[in-house]
Amino acid sequence: MVNESVSLHVSCKGLAPRLLLAGFLCSIVLWPAIAADSAIPDFAPDTGTGWLAPEDDFIQPDSGAGPVKADPAPPYLSFYKYPRNPNPAFRVADLSNPILQPWAKEELRKANDRALSGKTVFTPTERCWPIGVPGFLLYPALPVYFLQTPKEVVMIWEQDHQVRHVYLNQTHSARVTPSWFGESVGHYEGDALVVDTIGITTKTQIDNYQTPHTEQLHVIERFHMTEGGKTLEVNVHIEDPGAFTMPWNAVQRYRRVDQGAMIEAACAENSADHFHQDVGAFPTADKPEF
Repeated sequence: MVNESVSLHVSCKGLAPRLLLAGFLCSIVLWPAIAADSAIPDFAPDTGTGWLAPEDDFIQPDSGAGPVKADPAPPYLSFYKYPRNPNPAFRVADLSNPILQPWAKEELRKANDRALSGKTVFTPTERCWPIGVPGFLLYPALPVYFLQTPKEVVMIWEQDHQVRHVYLNQTHSARVTPSWFGESVGHYEGDALVVDTIGITTKTQIDNYQTPHTEQLHVIERFHMTEGGKTLEVNVHIEDPGAFTMPWNAVQRYRRVDQGAMIEAACAENSADHFHQDVGAFPTADKPEF
């Protein structure tokens, strides 16, 4: 069972309050046992090391069933590519992918119709909602940082500081309440971090095409570095008999960036006027969390 009492102890003196997250990254050096074991990959060799996803789409595996990809007919012009494209053409899903059950294909068709009509088709992430798992791997533009301790691995996306907790050497809880990032347990296997996630709320989507899923979604990720530590590759295995006709695989690759301390990027304060059409409401709290 996952131990929810796991905590991180931070000791970085002399930091201004606005640099709290930079201090949080400093806690990595408090766990020398991780770096000492050469079999365990070190995803944060320096306190300013992050990983940037150059693409907001999954990569097709070498063989077998793969993720939903773009329909080759309508051109897709990503907003995130450099130089910035002021007139993006929103993605349209290829509905011929055999992994899709009929109801999931119908949900994608609705998103396609909106994109083809000229309306804005951004994911809920653009309004600061968590994208969930495995969609967490598709966050573009800003890097993801890792905190590794003997008991857990924490992944923090710089944009809006969205956080995933991976509890090491634990088993899944007997009963899991669905949540934004689900319940992730993991272990090191050779030079890879293997993460097993269940309990992901159906409020999230699989990808940026808005592929739906059910509460049966089960995701296994293998994080490992290639090219001498310059690239972080994630191999993803997905099963959901409620939404897909078969298990399928995907790949994501990040490039290493050493940009120093994590910046403060509050999503809700920075995306209100980016779009001129309705792309949904911002998340709001109906009660205090303290």
